[in-house]
Amino acid sequence: MDQKMRKIVEASYLTADSAAHYRTILRFFFHQHERMRDYIPPEEILVHMRSHAEFGDYSEELLHQQLAQLVKWNNLAARQDMTSAKTIEEYKKKRFRYQCTPLTVEIERMLIQLEKIGENFQGSLERSQFDRLLQSLASLQKEIGGELRQPAEEYMRMWEDIFRYFQTIRASTADYIAYINSEETTQRMQTDAFLIYKNQFTAYLRDFIISLQKTSLQIQQRLLEIGAADLELFFGKLAEHRRAIPRLEDASLSEENWLVEYREYWSSLRQWFLGTDSQESELVMLQWQTNEMIRRMTRYVQRIGERQQHFRSRKKDYLHLAKWFTDCLDLEEAHRLSSVVFGSMTVAQIQLERFGTDNLHTDVWEDEPEQLVIKPRTNRYREKTKPSGFKSNAKQKQELREAYLEQRRQEKHLLDTYVDQGKIVLSATGTVEPFVRKVLLGWIGKSMANEQRIVKTDYGQRVRVTLDPTKEVTLSSEDGKLTMPDAIFEFMTEG
Repeated sequence: MDQKMRKIVEASYLTADSAAHYRTILRFFFHQHERMRDYIPPEEILVHMRSHAEFGDYSEELLHQQLAQLVKWNNLAARQDMTSAKTIEEYKKKRFRYQCTPLTVEIERMLIQLEKIGENFQGSLERSQFDRLLQSLASLQKEIGGELRQPAEEYMRMWEDIFRYFQTIRASTADYIAYINSEETTQRMQTDAFLIYKNQFTAYLRDFIISLQKTSLQIQQRLLEIGAADLELFFGKLAEHRRAIPRLEDASLSEENWLVEYREYWSSLRQWFLGTDSQESELVMLQWQTNEMIRRMTRYVQRIGERQQHFRSRKKDYLHLAKWFTDCLDLEEAHRLSSVVFGSMTVAQIQLERFGTDNLHTDVWEDEPEQLVIKPRTNRYREKTKPSGFKSNAKQKQELREAYLEQRRQEKHLLDTYVDQGKIVLSATGTVEPFVRKVLLGWIGKSMANEQRIVKTDYGQRVRVTLDPTKEVTLSSEDGKLTMPDAIFEFMTEG
């Protein structure tokens, strides 16, 4: 059977009948392993078990039985201790010292992390991780641009830094978004207590978006500039470092497998930030989800504010009215006040569509009466209508269409005046119209989402955009000047 599909017997102690005993023993072994103590005698384990109040009657015989079971489950490795034997009987008893196995250490480490997490998602939106990842990518780009003269160990440290920051970004952001979108958090946001934390939440998300916008484009630019061919020599250095680590057992992966592993890791990093031809990048999805969280919090705060405002205003009105009724001298005066405040109790509804005067002191019965047509209260009633014609606006539509197409033709003609030998060189354009500047900047923006930097214009043309970050130009227009990297727009012919 494939090693990946085998039964994990090392995890049997988590669901055994005496799981409390087994977990306490192995947690003690884990802590000793962290303190660089490998082989532990049974006597020390027995003292530790009896130090717990719930295991006060724990026997030595039960300890040896459970240690033997843990050895059978490959959680512990037993080693005979012949140094402390003082008599022949002690030597015959085969006194053992025990060491936890590597897989057990990892299981306990995972359990400690799960205990810290609890039942809720944790995570955070760490702005610093993007900055650190950008610095690591800049260092990598600088190294692969040279001759790679540093030790292979230094390159392995650089590689591990990049993917440690990347893994932190992926895990932390995914967990925090899941925490915000969880049912429990959603219910808490709809309570009045959320108003205390609303400013803290929105500031936290807003600062994260600002930092993300500052660094994400730079990270994408670095990833686009680092080609796959440039990394092959760097991957060779990483494989060289792994070969230099002495191993007694046979290597589970060959050098070719290592190189494939590095290429897949790098491909996953590029897809997370740049996406593919068929789907958006996870970075774009992260920005959308963060903005959506801010909008959702704003809606909750608005609803809570409206609810509180409505409650406060009605409460004050009721208290004010109650004071009026309290001040009434007798029941008759209270009836008269009620008729003014609440109206007549025998009339279902009074409806006025218009007012004959703007005088606020005019009584209702002093105004001119209004006749209302009462319609039958049935869903089968339909008002009688007379057929009438309609006015055709085809001529106006055609004129607007022609005016729009003429404007588009003029804009295209204006743009074509800047084309020289199938290209538009930004540094050679001089002063341009605001419309031309907007179109060129739009092409640059669309090209950033395409790995080939090719965009399709509104006029049906395909244009390849090439940026030169080493050369800055000033794009002048009648409404201002814009300093930006030089760009070349090459019009591609079909076929």
